[in-house]
Amino acid sequence: MLFYLMNLYCSYIPPKSYILSIYSFIILLIVAFFNKYIYFAVSLLIVAVSLFVTNNLSRKLAHEERRKMEIWAEAMKRFNTIDPDDNLNFELIWQIIESNKIIPAIIADGDGNIINYVNIDNVPEDKTEFFRKKIANFRTKNRPIELMLDDERQYIYYDNSILLKYLEEFPYVQFALVAAFLLICFWAFTSDKKSEQNLVWVGLSKETAHQLGTPISSLLAWEEILKTQGINENILSEINKDISRLRTISERFSKIGSAPIIKEENIVEVVENSIAYLRKRTSNKVNYTVAHTSEVIAAAINIPLFEWVIENLCKNAVDAMGGIGEISFNIQSSGGNVIIDIKDTGKGIAKKHFKDVFKPGFTTKQRGWGLGLSLSKRIIDDYHKGKIFVRSSEVGRGTTFRIILRK
Repeated sequence: MLFYLMNLYCSYIPPKSYILSIYSFIILLIVAFFNKYIYFAVSLLIVAVSLFVTNNLSRKLAHEERRKMEIWAEAMKRFNTIDPDDNLNFELIWQIIESNKIIPAIIADGDGNIINYVNIDNVPEDKTEFFRKKIANFRTKNRPIELMLDDERQYIYYDNSILLKYLEEFPYVQFALVAAFLLICFWAFTSDKKSEQNLVWVGLSKETAHQLGTPISSLLAWEEILKTQGINENILSEINKDISRLRTISERFSKIGSAPIIKEENIVEVVENSIAYLRKRTSNKVNYTVAHTSEVIAAAINIPLFEWVIENLCKNAVDAMGGIGEISFNIQSSGGNVIIDIKDTGKGIAKKHFKDVFKPGFTTKQRGWGLGLSLSKRIIDDYHKGKIFVRSSEVGRGTTFRIILRK
């Protein structure tokens, strides 16, 4: 259907205009590689120019069809008055009458009685009602042509030709094509940008894991030396926990860009273990609480990566509270999902920033890269196929984040 419309359109417009319309799409592709904003502006300009040109062609064709029908009406009038022996004029007039092969027309008297019709198919048995509706429809499109035959006033009602109808509809088809083209290119831009971001994330993560390897090995060696120095066992235990945490962090970074192992784990236990570690390394004025509907609530996760998300949320909450306040977890099972709400009593987030907080580089702190929540969203959305979002927040009273995981 589309190619048929284009062929009809191109068969009527001048060849130079047809070539120009093809080149316009090529220009769109070239511009798209340089600047997407210029691309959208050029796209809108091409659509506007195309609509203007097509509408102009439609008006010209409608005027031309009107002129043809007036000539056809005059030929009908002459046909009734011509001398039958005048073969030359008779044949010429007959050819004019027979030349109308595409414009539907109805000849009727002043009372609406049908005298003749051409180029109208599928006429039913109930012709009166059929032609009454046809005449009403034709009158809305074109002004009828008055015809005097044998002192009788007759009228020619005519419709637009199939070519003119397609030409009038073509701008909408063209607009739909350009809109689809815009959507495809927008998707391509977005995918390309996301792919570039992924490469940056992966490269940065791999390099970080590599750089952490050497100092972690050195710390392990120093730990062994300290053991021989009679250092307090509790101190050595805490040092060992921190070294283990560093190894876990290195492992987390190394997993970015590769498919992590996802398996069913007890979310309650994982969250409580993360909080137990954080309690000793944050202000004692921060109170952690965990509420859950069951001691065992299972979900498919990768523990090192999921713990990373919990730590990022808790550290942001501690910063937002200024080291004083409460962080509460609520874990519950709902259908095929596990829902985790993390609520703090910090300074809150303005509603207009609910989505911005997950964008790389967005931060309200004087220090920091604004990558923690962006990384957390990537871990939950991409690796765990879950969701993380700001459930609610009130400036000056606190924020609640929600994580939804699949069982």
